[in-house]
Amino acid sequence: MRLGLLAPLLLYALATVPVAAAGRHAAQSGSHADAGQARARLEAVRDQIARITRQVSRGQAERDRLTRQLRTTEESVGKAQAALDDLREQRQAGASRRAELQAEEHQRAADLASNRAALAGQLRAAYLTGREEPLKLLLNQRDPAQAGRMFVYYSYFGRARATQIQAIEADLQRIGQLDGQLQAQDAKLATLQEAQQAQVFALEQARSHRVLVLAGISAQTQTRAARLARLRQQQSDLESLLAQLRRAAASLSPEDLGHSPFARLRGRLSRPVAGRVIASYGQVRAGGLKWDGDLYATRRNAPVHAVSQGRVVYADWLAGLGLLIIIDHGGGYMSLYGHNERLYESVGQRVAVGQTIAQSGDSGGSARPELYFEIRKDGKPVDPRLWVGR
Repeated sequence: MRLGLLAPLLLYALATVPVAAAGRHAAQSGSHADAGQARARLEAVRDQIARITRQVSRGQAERDRLTRQLRTTEESVGKAQAALDDLREQRQAGASRRAELQAEEHQRAADLASNRAALAGQLRAAYLTGREEPLKLLLNQRDPAQAGRMFVYYSYFGRARATQIQAIEADLQRIGQLDGQLQAQDAKLATLQEAQQAQVFALEQARSHRVLVLAGISAQTQTRAARLARLRQQQSDLESLLAQLRRAAASLSPEDLGHSPFARLRGRLSRPVAGRVIASYGQVRAGGLKWDGDLYATRRNAPVHAVSQGRVVYADWLAGLGLLIIIDHGGGYMSLYGHNERLYESVGQRVAVGQTIAQSGDSGGSARPELYFEIRKDGKPVDPRLWVGR
């Protein structure tokens, strides 16, 4: 009777196992498919943004020769600064490695001195015993058991001597290797020093060329009308770029953007850079044009931080803002960071809150190191002071 009741249950369990396994397999397949679709979506957005960037660059180049020259010189400055930073990091790492090798060499020298002192003590004891130590030990002992113990002790002393000799040989060999490695490290540091000096010269040359281009732009826009026309054109370029980026990024899902809680961070964002605000949102800029964001005076190469998590949708040069990085935070929110000297992130990269995304500078024609910071909601600028905590 009991078996009769269990049989249907066993049959049901056996029948449902493949179904459950099939369900898990389907869920895994669905997960892989979703991941594949997300990658395809992101690649499509990257391609579209790359086309937008090329179009913007081509339009600026065709419209204004001096703008094209400014872009070229400021990109050269950025590349030279990046190369110089990399060389400095390599030199720092090389100097640290050299210090480690030198410390190990000093430790090996101390070990060598200690092992030599220990061996010298053992050799003095052996010398006092004289030649044929085992025979003397045997003849000096009246008790055979004690003689056996002395032979055991003697074997210990013999092995200790051999160990000390091996340690000394190992120390000498390692010190020789360390000497060779230190010489190689010194040569590498000398080469890096020369490369760094050459890169500093290249950076100075690029900055000098930039000054000449800026002088040409200043001569071209001496009148107020010419300056205003240039500002209006730059503003139009930015608006056009943002509209195209919004359309391109519209297909990105909250998962693609990292589920940014931007809308809930009003009044709690950290400043994007260390410095003071010298121009604020809403202030008159020129000829009726107003600032759409805040302009920070800062030091050159100050770290620029993402105010919230999101995905980079633009990282290139734009007239008026220089090396510009734009982050899409989802929910229609974007943040803009302009006038940088070096960009650390590229289009498609996901960034975390507080992550260093750039180095501040004076690209875009600024007279001093600055950071232009702007927040947009559905393409329209909003007052950053309502979002950045004090």
